[in-house]
Amino acid sequence: MSALRTALRPAARAVGRRTISSSSARRSDNLMVHRDSAHNNPSTPFEFNADSKKQIEKIVARYPVQYKKAAVMPVLDVAQRQNGGWVSLTAMNAVAKLLDMNPMRVYEVASFYTMYNREPVAPNFVQLCTTTPCMLGGCGSNKILEAITNHLGITPGHSTKDGKFTFIEVECLGACSNAPMMQIGDEFYEDLTPETTVKILDALAKGEKPKPGPQSGRHTSENSAGLTTLLEKPYGPGEHCLPEFQ
Repeated sequence: MSALRTALRPAARAVGRRTISSSSARRSDNLMVHRDSAHNNPSTPFEFNADSKKQIEKIVARYPVQYKKAAVMPVLDVAQRQNGGWVSLTAMNAVAKLLDMNPMRVYEVASFYTMYNREPVAPNFVQLCTTTPCMLGGCGSNKILEAITNHLGITPGHSTKDGKFTFIEVECLGACSNAPMMQIGDEFYEDLTPETTVKILDALAKGEKPKPGPQSGRHTSENSAGLTTLLEKPYGPGEHCLPEFQ
């Protein structure tokens, strides 16, 4: 048997069998651990204000009393919005105290989900989708990435010197049929071109609110060439359904 294995080894090498190997480690800009800084440490002031407390009261009421910890994600979102778009260590501690959670459990949620920012971001938080549909759709997200980089003078992961914009790349935001797209704050801007992208950024820089949604003229995600299906009214109960279901 050992002789057979010895005979097969050269043949295995000849067909290019891979050996176990590891690629070089890549460091991330986002640490999964906390490092005290001047703006984010256990002494950083944070308390929920009256408006936030009202929102949290409504959120927690959706859950059974014994499961109020399940409200950690929406409550973290409230904390982030009150705190100017990011959650400090003390904000996470406030969430933990309010929901009777171990602080580490809150840290785990905030460090796992990319919707929570653990460092300050600018008022205009630009998130460009560069996943495959946006890379292939329309003019392609690569051109939008280039337009944003050239116009703002920053690369992904950085903020402008005037403090108005923070720019990052993100994974799919769920508007694939209107690619390429970006999210700024709570708004989606879709069907982008380099020209419309710059126009949106200029408007935001002036303190204006550009029209969200598709920038191509269509209303939602309808075919730009016009309808090709569902050209007639539906037959059956769909047309005569009760008013409350219309």
